[in-house]
Amino acid sequence: MKLPIVAYGDPILRKKTSEIEENYPDLKQLIDNMFETMYAAHGVGLAAPQVGLPIRLFVIDASPFAEDDEDGAGDPLLKEFKKVFINPIIVSESGEKKGFFEGCLSIPDINEEVMRAPNVVLNYLDENFEEHEVELTGLAARVVQHEYDHLEGKLFLDKLGALKKTMLKGRLEAISKGQVRVSYKMKFPNAKKGR
Repeated sequence: MKLPIVAYGDPILRKKTSEIEENYPDLKQLIDNMFETMYAAHGVGLAAPQVGLPIRLFVIDASPFAEDDEDGAGDPLLKEFKKVFINPIIVSESGEKKGFFEGCLSIPDINEEVMRAPNVVLNYLDENFEEHEVELTGLAARVVQHEYDHLEGKLFLDKLGALKKTMLKGRLEAISKGQVRVSYKMKFPNAKKGR
């Protein structure tokens, strides 16, 4: 089932999320719904706060980036990079930060260059609640950091300079009011009733 994606301006996108237990209600269905929602919106990652849930869960399928990594050489590892991340913790980030244009399903039609560390070590549970610790590089590391930020109540906009944020203010206000065209179902916090 496709879920509505929460738009910029909703307080849940600024809330730090809570860990979940293995007996979280309908977890498998939620994960399936999140993947379906992400694919319908042509995204590569989706965090639970983006579908209105303040829990530490995100899903990623970075296969669209398999031919298009930051160096333009393509990354065959991304072809199989479809994962569920439950209660993740970033253990470390390393390397000289690099810029790459990012967007977000909750902030449609805005793409900006964001500086992130190229390497990350992440501890997480998979959908079977088995623990993993992985070292990720390049676009895999970037996508994970972007989704992880959602669990911390942060958005990629927070990494932009003051001037860029000021320039985007009007567009962001329009998004929160539902004054944007999207091909997927969204929930707008400040939309006028009857729209």
